Amino acid sequence: MRLVVNGELQEVPAATLAEALQSLDLAEAKVATALNGEFVPARARAATHVKEGDRIEIVAPRQGG
Repeated sequence: MRLVVNGELQEVPAATLAEALQSLDLAEAKVATALNGEFVPARARAATHVKEGDRIEIVAPRQGG
């Protein structure tokens, strides 16, 4: 399925947000996610379905000041 991940169109074999992260090798990463502009908590990713053309934003925390 084609999804827009962080602004880039990608082919991602997934039915849920959790599966999308798995396909992108980010399943174990500590990240924040949003689907079509709405924040999705980690506990809800497995129940959050994705569809063709959805926009996923993935943000990793960074240290610094």
